[in-house]
Amino acid sequence: MMEEAPLNNRHFEFSDTHKGLLAGLIVVICWSGFNIVSRFGSTTIFTPFDLAAMRYGVSGVLALPFFVKLVPLREWPRYSVLALFGGLGYGILVYSGFAFAPSAHAGVFVNGGIPFWTVVIVAVLSGFRIPRQTVLALLLSAAGLVLIGLQSLVATASAGEWIGDGLFLAAALCWAIFGLLMRRWQIRPQLGILGVASFSLLLYMPIYLLGLPGSIAQAGWGEIGLQAAYQGVIAALLAAGMYSYANQKIGACQASMMLALVPAASAVGGFLILDEALSMTTMVGIAVVSLGALIGALPADSPVRAHPPVAVVPGKRDV
Repeated sequence: MMEEAPLNNRHFEFSDTHKGLLAGLIVVICWSGFNIVSRFGSTTIFTPFDLAAMRYGVSGVLALPFFVKLVPLREWPRYSVLALFGGLGYGILVYSGFAFAPSAHAGVFVNGGIPFWTVVIVAVLSGFRIPRQTVLALLLSAAGLVLIGLQSLVATASAGEWIGDGLFLAAALCWAIFGLLMRRWQIRPQLGILGVASFSLLLYMPIYLLGLPGSIAQAGWGEIGLQAAYQGVIAALLAAGMYSYANQKIGACQASMMLALVPAASAVGGFLILDEALSMTTMVGIAVVSLGALIGALPADSPVRAHPPVAVVPGKRDV
């Protein structure tokens, strides 16, 4: 009897690109709910400072013991910088934006702003040498996001709505800087997220407890539990960690481009779960933004690098 040829195990292995794309899809799912949960919290009894406190308080308490154990003291300054952008800067700005503008605006300006700012920063650092594929993906994603949010964007604006849009764009800039620093410094995603959560806790919570306006004491346990679990675990740890992982595996521009899928996923989820209607404009926007995200997430065929060169640290293994 002839022996069967051994299976080639390589056929069952995920490449770095596949791992990065899978991580990016997890981020899309997490952030699709983040916009809705955060907007819900900001329109009830919670202040933006309450939402930030639950994000940094829960994630920081969970992360701090591991961070102190795993990261040497000499490396802490870099993690504090990451916390300023990917923790405090992003979180406070986006939560403040939800107090002025609807979640649909966050989908356009945050999820569209992150790839925009990422490509702009990379372009400046690389001497404006960006692959045509990346530029095309950015244009398609931007067009699709505008179509998805068209109804909300052209509706009669309430007073101060433009302030929320500006805060969303500023939050997107902070997250873009965070992602690029993570990649440039080659910080392991799990350690980066532990550091962001730990320093955000240490820097923010004393200020919050000393006098920032808050209403957590008047909220119900169900409302507190929802926000604490989503903000502190899903958004601050899971989504941020998966984004950092995707950033390392497929590149900063490619990972950020996948975030353009968040408004599309939110619209589809609203249709399937909440029976919300999808207009023809929204469906066209979903198709366009999905095409742009797909093009942007695929490896660039241009010989020009799509991200700034990473400094090689002797003896330090790539993540």
